[in-house]
Amino acid sequence: MQSVKGKSSKYINDHSLTPHRFEWQEGYGVFSYGQSQIDSVYKYIQEQEEHHKKQTFREEYLEFLQKFKIEYDEQYIFKELI
Repeated sequence: MQSVKGKSSKYINDHSLTPHRFEWQEGYGVFSYGQSQIDSVYKYIQEQEEHHKKQTFREEYLEFLQKFKIEYDEQYIFKELI
């Protein structure tokens, strides 16, 4: 993950893809799905922009943590970007 985060933030900053310097937060979360769920994952990705008009990514992330019964400490959950 360190390599992915390092290379992706360098790419984002080298190409000025955000108005401010981009940096990843510490840590990361990963959720996996099985082969039988691929169509649902594709659909989710295609409709993600519209979906996040109704539910923020943070809200959805917390929902995933609860759904997968993952214990977490609120102080380590990222803040919404303004």
